[in-house]
Amino acid sequence: MKTSEDLRFSLRGINRKSYPAYKSLAGSYTFGKYILNIEHVQGDPFAAPSRLSVKVNHKIAGFPAEYYGTKWNQTALEDYLIRRFHRQADKFCFQAKGSGKSGIITVSRCGQEVLERTACEIASDGVIVRFEVGFPANGRTINATELEKILFDFIPVCVEQSLYYGKTPKQELEKVIFLAEDQQYIREELKRRDMVAFLADDSVLPRESGVSDRPLKGGVPFKAPETMAVILELPHKGALRGMGIKKGITLIAGGGYHGKSTLLKALERGVYNHIAGDGREYVITEETALKLRAEDGRKITNTDISLFINHLPNGKDTKCFCTLDASGSTSQAANIVEGLEAGSKLLLIDEDTSATNFMVRDELMQRVVAREKEPITPFLERASDLYTQAGISTILVVGSCGSYFYIADKIIQMDSYQAVDITDETKKILENYPAPAVSAPEFHLPSGKRVIDLSGSVQKRKTYRGDGYVKERLKIKRMGKTAFSIGKENLDLRYVEQLVDEEQTQSLAYLLRYAKEHYGEGKNDVGSVVKALERILKAKGLSGICDGGNVPSGLAMPRVQEIFACFNRY
Repeated sequence: MKTSEDLRFSLRGINRKSYPAYKSLAGSYTFGKYILNIEHVQGDPFAAPSRLSVKVNHKIAGFPAEYYGTKWNQTALEDYLIRRFHRQADKFCFQAKGSGKSGIITVSRCGQEVLERTACEIASDGVIVRFEVGFPANGRTINATELEKILFDFIPVCVEQSLYYGKTPKQELEKVIFLAEDQQYIREELKRRDMVAFLADDSVLPRESGVSDRPLKGGVPFKAPETMAVILELPHKGALRGMGIKKGITLIAGGGYHGKSTLLKALERGVYNHIAGDGREYVITEETALKLRAEDGRKITNTDISLFINHLPNGKDTKCFCTLDASGSTSQAANIVEGLEAGSKLLLIDEDTSATNFMVRDELMQRVVAREKEPITPFLERASDLYTQAGISTILVVGSCGSYFYIADKIIQMDSYQAVDITDETKKILENYPAPAVSAPEFHLPSGKRVIDLSGSVQKRKTYRGDGYVKERLKIKRMGKTAFSIGKENLDLRYVEQLVDEEQTQSLAYLLRYAKEHYGEGKNDVGSVVKALERILKAKGLSGICDGGNVPSGLAMPRVQEIFACFNRY
């Protein structure tokens, strides 16, 4: 392996040469306490920055082994190290001058959620941080003096201040690990106590704005109603009081702007752990929970929606339903069925974003339009069976339809952002009103395996690279958090609402490309493909779906539910 002095010598040898000469720097270099790896060199100062990584041996890094002894502790520690490295790198970003992206030093920008990312990996032999650097140039002429500043002055400070335990605020790091252990304890308690969610007292659920996920300053602290209060004895924080939501059907009611959707949003994000100070760090939801909505215009392929929709007037088969332009009702039916296939045990639904005709048919409508003329069996008539026969709980926000009160196990009213248990009061009121007529067809779970076609182009045409022709992999382009393109195809994920980071979207693109390359021949069912990918992710992490050893810095782990959602829309 080359040394840092070899790198310095090479830098001075290519100074003022044409930009492609930077390619000669690719490789690994020892910098005493750590190894610097220049993995990919950009071809132009205006192109995507070069990819670098540093690796620090565990003995030198010095972090206690128990801090990465479990998956949740390890992810929390990796997240913490990324944030520290980012703060240091930010100080030096663009301090080296030049054209285009010269001087940029960037690593993943973590949000409020704690996600497993390729930006930091605690491997068996050390800590790895992956980041990007814009190699400086004047025009398209190498400015090696400025790159020398980055590699020999700036990066060593970033490593020193973020990747060595001796330089880390011990109490701050300890709190990060303790929080992760407390959050995991709550997740395990949900299973032991037959709950699907827990919201701690004093949690701050409202967010700063529609474009900011930070807690709202002055937001009303959450308080559990006495009848739903649960006290958990956490390993580190100790006794923690909060609202426990049991399995079954739970309604969230209340007037407009009183916090119904805010509560549901917090539950939706509770599938992820949150950093301290977020306000939702002790809001924990069943990890398979799935937020559902109508999704007009989405593509549906080979999905059995007959649990909800049958006898279409055009004779279309609803046991193997396909469309390129779904309606609100067929899309919501498909979303539920696909959620069951993904293993979700909790459905989160907001009446405001649902198809009205899919959710309920009142008695007058049933009299005017006979059941045999209506192909839709509304969710109202399936929710109870979903729980009693399939173990699928529902948390539903309602604002205009009272029919759901009859099937609810628990009813929460949000009043000025405070939760009130109105179950008993509502049940008494219902005694004076006739229950809605419910006569749903026999309940059945979707049957059959859904075949997915992953064939077609998995590589671009051959390209000459100097020493011969090589096939290039399909190009992936991220379009923010809500979409990506693979080859010439675009995939719209704007209504997959539990994607919280654009790096998760990028990972979905990598997963789809990997599946096309490895499972593209013959017929494969969606479940088998996703399970195969899940096994790879559990064994190797996100690096398992990348080119051998060529792991980009900008990937974050999606849930199985989002992987299914991606493949279902392909």
